[in-house]
Amino acid sequence: MTNTHIVLDIGNTVGKMALFMGDTMKDVWYGEDIMSLLAQIPEHIQIHRGIFSTVRTLSPLERETLNACNFEMLELNHHTSLPIEIAYDTPETLGTDRIAAVVGAHGEKPKTPLLVIDAGTAITYEYVTADGCYMGGNISPGIRLRFEALHAYTSRLPLVDKTGRQVDFGVDTETAIRAGVVRGVMFEIEGYIREMQKKHPNLFVFLTGGEHFCFESSIKRCIFADRFLVLKGLNRILYYNQ
Repeated sequence: MTNTHIVLDIGNTVGKMALFMGDTMKDVWYGEDIMSLLAQIPEHIQIHRGIFSTVRTLSPLERETLNACNFEMLELNHHTSLPIEIAYDTPETLGTDRIAAVVGAHGEKPKTPLLVIDAGTAITYEYVTADGCYMGGNISPGIRLRFEALHAYTSRLPLVDKTGRQVDFGVDTETAIRAGVVRGVMFEIEGYIREMQKKHPNLFVFLTGGEHFCFESSIKRCIFADRFLVLKGLNRILYYNQ
């Protein structure tokens, strides 16, 4: 019988929960807290096991809610057994969402050097070797953080949103900020890809997270976008710990 799993990815701003039957993701829900997420599980579905990953400190009520589940719930942390090797000096400080993303990518594309880019509140760049060793990664401010920083740490620059008029070079303050932030992030990502391709010609690039970009054609051809990479990685980790 195929096992049914619940997988939770608790982010800084929003949480995601997926229902897996074996390796197949059947449904995804979104919510601001754990209680609202778990309340969306259909009553007629029997859950065998669950796993959760969080990048923030959970409240006592959230912990209590997770402990009250009528199925085993595994928390991903630096003690959890993984199907990849971690070559990181301080694994206890490594974000569990970053771990799940690289596990998900390696499961989708084994025996290949990988660059895993997660563009969310922060943008992370992770490198996995062809033999499945996570070598480390970099963290950069995401688009929203850059907009907020320009507004918060200057006296006259307004708070600008990503959506709106898009130009190569700004013709007023709003378009100048939008172009500077959005294109700056895009060029940053393209720079990482080009640099890694020089060292690893058969590099495969995964892009996940909530942000979407329009890359030039030479870069776009080597990028595989998968916004559920973290959820898939969590499910793979859960199977590995059976």
